[in-house]
Amino acid sequence: MNIELESIGTIHTEFKEIEGMPIQPTGAKGIKGTIEIKNKFIEGLKDLNEFSHIHLIYLLHKVEGYKLEVKPFMDTKTHGVFATRSPKRPNRIGMSIVKLDKVEGNKIYIENIDVLDGTPLIDIKPYVPQLYEDTIDELKIGWFESKHQKAKSQKSDDRFK
Repeated sequence: MNIELESIGTIHTEFKEIEGMPIQPTGAKGIKGTIEIKNKFIEGLKDLNEFSHIHLIYLLHKVEGYKLEVKPFMDTKTHGVFATRSPKRPNRIGMSIVKLDKVEGNKIYIENIDVLDGTPLIDIKPYVPQLYEDTIDELKIGWFESKHQKAKSQKSDDRFK
């Protein structure tokens, strides 16, 4: 089955190169960015200002190919790509939760953004943890358990080009 998606806009950040950028939004605290929404999608921004945080779903447009086993930034061992947040994925889809500052016309002002400048945006969804039970009581996070604290300081390198 072939799936076609259309970009709804473009994410703009200070990160012009993959190397040296944060690997997760927790490592991008205070980093500001903007999203420019295509004119035909502006009506879809109605009421978005009422939310403090949003999910961004985007295409990892500078990543080529994929690997089914990868060595993630926060570990020295390889893992199956679906047990990681590695960008070297079969469909190159990324997602981040960011702080929403404001919406003005076709521009969305955000914080805590960890993506490359020029990233094509696929979708936006409001972050609503109580509704979707994003807060899980009996959570297991696999190999991340002993590594997740590195996400605040770990920067990307060239391993996933």
